[in-house]
Amino acid sequence: MKLARPLLLAAVLAGAFFYFTTYRSGRMHPTNWLGRPSKVEITEAAGGGPLDNEEQNNITVYRKNIDSVVNITSRAVAFDFFYGLVPQEGQGSGFIIDKEGHILTNYHVIADARQVEVTLHNRKKYRATVVGNDRSHDLAVIQIKAPDLTPMVLGDSRNLQIGQKVYAIGNPFGLSGTLTNGIVSSIRSVQEPDGMTIDEAIQTDAAINPGNSGGPLLNWHGEVIGINTLIASNVGQSAGIGFAIPINTAKAVLNDLVTLGRVRRPALGVRTIPITPELADQMGLAADSGLLIVQVLPGGAAEHAGLRGGNERAYIGNIPITVGGDLIVAIDGHEVQDQQDLSQVMNNHRSGDTVRITIYRGKRKMDVDVTLGEAKQQV
Repeated sequence: MKLARPLLLAAVLAGAFFYFTTYRSGRMHPTNWLGRPSKVEITEAAGGGPLDNEEQNNITVYRKNIDSVVNITSRAVAFDFFYGLVPQEGQGSGFIIDKEGHILTNYHVIADARQVEVTLHNRKKYRATVVGNDRSHDLAVIQIKAPDLTPMVLGDSRNLQIGQKVYAIGNPFGLSGTLTNGIVSSIRSVQEPDGMTIDEAIQTDAAINPGNSGGPLLNWHGEVIGINTLIASNVGQSAGIGFAIPINTAKAVLNDLVTLGRVRRPALGVRTIPITPELADQMGLAADSGLLIVQVLPGGAAEHAGLRGGNERAYIGNIPITVGGDLIVAIDGHEVQDQQDLSQVMNNHRSGDTVRITIYRGKRKMDVDVTLGEAKQQV
């Protein structure tokens, strides 16, 4: 009895507590000690605020150009040891350059493709034909037959400034119509995975990922200044370092690509060695840098223009060379110090163009007009 009396009292107290706190109030669930409001109170904006100048320009550039950027799907067939011929599919970007349906893109986007399909921003699909390609510049032109096309405006890639704003539009990972922005991070020569070199490539921190290849890089006015082509990354995705081919490089070969299907690569027709101040001093040259013509190739552009090669045998270390030839110091007023400078000049010209070459013949400085020939090897 002594034990039962305290237990009975505890039961009565517990029942009274339950009655007054839960049952009587009609709530058969545990009390929420934090409380539950009858309405959520939030702070809402009065309305969409005005866009700042930068945002408005981003929108303007995008709307101006999005209809001209296309998605390119290429289908090829590869051989597998176990399965035989296996279909492969790749994706990239491109942009319309005229109302006839010509589209500029990267060579590696359509390389070895048996079938190329273009999807416009309005989601309409067209079978494309490959009109011309230039592997050495990683450029290609394809064409579709479609109505009411809007070509992009091709700008000028000369005199780009480090830090100026740029935009990239493309289809990264197949996500069509994507806009990213950044700045010009640098201008430098870079080597592509296949070993080809892009002279004066535009480096940018605008996000460029697989699928952006072949798409346009735009300036603040929405004009094309480059063709996005590769990224520098250990994981195959954007690491803030992307590269674009200067649009001037493409403009120099576009006519050949469309009309001939290939590029008439210009050739000067000389063999040269770069001159350093030390070599210039040893040879008694009139300038301390430039390209010394060792040999003028028979029947080439240089021979027709009257440029002269070496006529005296000499040695650089144990390497025999021929000295006494003309020393090239500039082309069209642009200083030339090595083969890379010469290559950059050639990339901006094609066979048949005339350039003015500044040389030293002995101590005499002179200008010679040379009509460029066509390189025999398309490299």
